[in-house]
Amino acid sequence: MWNHDYTPIGGSLALSTIVAALPIFVLLLLLGVIRKPAWIAALSGLGAAAVVAVGAYGMPASTMIGAATYGAAFGLFPIGWIVFWAIYLYRLTLETGKFEVIKDSIGSLTDDRRLQALLIAFAFGAFIEGAAGFGTPVAVAAAMMAGLGFSPFYAAAICLLANTAPVAFGSIGIPVVTLSAITGLDLYALSGDVGKICAPVSLFIPAYLVVVMGGWKGLRGVFPAAAACGISFASVQFLVSNYLGPYLTDILSSLAAIGALVVLFRVWQPKDGFTMEGNASEHVAPKRHPIRQVIHAWSPYYLLVIMVLLWGLEPVKAVLNAVNVAWEWPVLHNLVQRMEPLVPQPSPYPAVYTLSWLSASGTACLIASLLSVAVLRMSAAQAIKVFVATCKQLFLPLVTIASVLGLAFLMNYSGATVTLGLAFAATGALFPFFSAMLGWLGVFLTGSDTSSNALFGNLQVVTANRLGFDAVLMAAANSSGGVMGKMISLQSIAVAAAATAMASKQESNLFRFTLRHSILLASVIGVITAIYAYAGR
Repeated sequence: MWNHDYTPIGGSLALSTIVAALPIFVLLLLLGVIRKPAWIAALSGLGAAAVVAVGAYGMPASTMIGAATYGAAFGLFPIGWIVFWAIYLYRLTLETGKFEVIKDSIGSLTDDRRLQALLIAFAFGAFIEGAAGFGTPVAVAAAMMAGLGFSPFYAAAICLLANTAPVAFGSIGIPVVTLSAITGLDLYALSGDVGKICAPVSLFIPAYLVVVMGGWKGLRGVFPAAAACGISFASVQFLVSNYLGPYLTDILSSLAAIGALVVLFRVWQPKDGFTMEGNASEHVAPKRHPIRQVIHAWSPYYLLVIMVLLWGLEPVKAVLNAVNVAWEWPVLHNLVQRMEPLVPQPSPYPAVYTLSWLSASGTACLIASLLSVAVLRMSAAQAIKVFVATCKQLFLPLVTIASVLGLAFLMNYSGATVTLGLAFAATGALFPFFSAMLGWLGVFLTGSDTSSNALFGNLQVVTANRLGFDAVLMAAANSSGGVMGKMISLQSIAVAAAATAMASKQESNLFRFTLRHSILLASVIGVITAIYAYAGR
């Protein structure tokens, strides 16, 4: 068995941190400076992680390959599986012409791009996040917005920014449930603290989106809608997370926001004109369609919501999970030993891959897609044509996702990620702020708040106890800070780019665009955490 060493470079945490961060520097350089496509940056980062793991940490080459392939497999399933069928469902509506009806039905509520972004990217996206998570909301919402006439770049960027407030409670509360299981902390205490940190940010995220789209002048024109959206979502998020728990937080919050917006649109519309750079079909009056035709056009998304909610029910989930296939990953399972302070005592690092082929959210999307083929009365030839087109559209994004998850898992199993975490933990009195930033780093690396909580949850608790901070609050900060890392993870960028059929050369621009917002918003989470930490001492 190979043991972790978190300070492999001369026993120095500082030097080891610099070496551990090299794969991240490679990603930032290629995407943010040289502006290479995401798949090239991801493969290069994976290569750098392999060199660091073997050369600096002394990881056996076979174990390194095992960790990288384990992560790549997880990237393709369940994450790639979800993305593929979410995009396939969207392309079905395009092939049949139903998306034009969907577009007109939304336009009949409002033709203002700012309000459409609030309704689809934020509110509807939050609902899908709460029900499915793992990339589904960005895939669905970004595709819809591109179909509405938003430029691919802005459709992707806005959906990435919007997919922040709900992430900590995504997929029926899985990130918080995982955090509780990893740390042994009370689930409802964690849920309450995550809600207390996230709700103040959720309050202004809708307004923030509009400012990004059109500046302060753009916000003034739709301030009632931004306020209604933020207040309804944040208040319900706070109340549900603190008094009911994590499971329904996103679903009830998003329904409140959707309801508030739809009611508001019936009695109020902005009076100012608004246009967005690069967007098509501005201020084109929508066609009126019979209600039966509108319901039929929306049927794929009704089916998607029904299937995803059905898949989330515990009795159904138990039946579906009964056919899971799991196996120990070759040359990796229990061959790496984690060490203190990540764990209380040395323990083997398991690597069990579970093929949840029936219970995965992507399978719910697959069944919704197959039912949609029937409901939309498509021929087999049409369905196959859409399948082939989806395969072509998603090939490089899937390469990106597999490479990024391979990189993340390799950094985890080599110990490099723990080295970075220990560097954050060494910040002493500033730890409450950097506790949130550690969660942000974890999601940037893994693309998942759940994975970040599994990775850093115990480290947060150990450090909090050593420094005299509230362990529940610091663990909650990990999950809360992580939501702001979602928009810059290459996994999320690949999903958004694939959903909007964005040119690969624009992926680096998308990363540069979201990076500054991600750092700013993560810092806000850090400040909120620090206020709670010191107010409670």
